[in-house]
Amino acid sequence: MAEMEKEASQTSNLPSPPPPLHFLEVTCKTSGKTRRFAPGTKAGFALALINNKLDAGAPHGVYIEAVKDGEEPVNFGPSSVLLSYGTAWKLQTVLDGQPGVKKREGAQAFNKPSMNKQVSEQGINLLYLGKILLVVLFIVVLASTFTLALEFLPMLLSFMNSSL
Repeated sequence: MAEMEKEASQTSNLPSPPPPLHFLEVTCKTSGKTRRFAPGTKAGFALALINNKLDAGAPHGVYIEAVKDGEEPVNFGPSSVLLSYGTAWKLQTVLDGQPGVKKREGAQAFNKPSMNKQVSEQGINLLYLGKILLVVLFIVVLASTFTLALEFLPMLLSFMNSSL
């Protein structure tokens, strides 16, 4: 019985765990500021808010990751829900030009409109119109060939009958 009391007194001396946080903190690598978000916030929304508060010309975050010393980082995609993995894990943005981050060819940031996209759409439109005109021309040639064949069909049949 004395042993049970000792164990009970030892467990009561342990500090109680901190109350759970009702928000998530994401650290911006560019500005160094920490932003707070409600649990259940999508990573794409959080990243857009963080990037919108940056100065012009500052490198924008590409995605959010959870990091811990000695552990593989956990990446959050744009539609992923942010969540905390514990006190040792920190949520932070990953920058566009950060070492170890390869930028895919053709990849675009969330908020940056691309001028190349507009130019390529014009090229696609001209190519599309050219293909349509070529198909219409082919249909006209095919229809006129069949029309000529039908015009000369009676002569061909009479020639075949006379030669037999």
